[in-house]
Amino acid sequence: MQTLTLNNGVQMPALGLGVFQTPPEETIAAVTAALELGYRHIDTAAAYGNEREAGQALQNSGVPREEIFVETKIWISDYGYDETLHGFVKSAAKLGVDQIDLLILHQALPSDFDKTLAAYRALEKLLADGKVRAIGVSNFMTDHLSALLDATDVIPAVNQLEIHPYFQQRAVLDFDDAHHILNQAWSPIGGITFYPGYGDHRTSVLEDPAVTQIAEAHGKSPAQVLLRWGIQQGRSVIPKSTKCHRIAENIDVFDFDLTAAELSALDALETGRRGGPEPENVTLADYGRAIPEA
Repeated sequence: MQTLTLNNGVQMPALGLGVFQTPPEETIAAVTAALELGYRHIDTAAAYGNEREAGQALQNSGVPREEIFVETKIWISDYGYDETLHGFVKSAAKLGVDQIDLLILHQALPSDFDKTLAAYRALEKLLADGKVRAIGVSNFMTDHLSALLDATDVIPAVNQLEIHPYFQQRAVLDFDDAHHILNQAWSPIGGITFYPGYGDHRTSVLEDPAVTQIAEAHGKSPAQVLLRWGIQQGRSVIPKSTKCHRIAENIDVFDFDLTAAELSALDALETGRRGGPEPENVTLADYGRAIPEA
């Protein structure tokens, strides 16, 4: 497994298993299969409602804790200094760990950014106390990042974003690169582009002729090509699947390279259409919900 070095020196596997939209009753099997297949990075979130099941799979796997990189996220309902400190306690207890490898803020919450700043200062405290090994953010745009950097001391190690050939967020990627913030792709195979409920223009990048032609040339699947596209550009990728054969397929991406022309062809697929929620529209009024106690 290729690893990436975060800006504080922590090593993180370049590819992990995401469990967004994985029902709790399917999470144990998915994480168990991933660990058996060689995954060593599991990405979950308080808002996913499956931290406890992910933790059960980790504990039952037989894989030493120090070999597994555990990442989770604080939801906006737990923003604020004390609230975020308690959010860590809830997540760590559900995951069954004393230390979380990477803890990030799930959304920028621009409508109440003071709460976001207080939450991030709590992450800084958790980092200083050794409760977490690295801290970061998710779905932060350049203006959110600038405001955060101006008001806090620790540069985020990671910014987790929707990144796939149809929606590349190059301005944010460039900002992150300039500040040594690792870009981490959620929906790296474009799954969000065909989830229902996020608006019109639902199309699958997996079926794009440019992608399928490259896949055929390498004897790989379209999903493997898209993951390789992200990895070769220095990003972390966290594909989600509950199917064992897909989980196995997604990790089998370290034995081929895309050419410069192929990378350019994938870069050219940009549509400018976001699949997930617009970060500015994520408010406590519309998206707030209580995160249960452990």
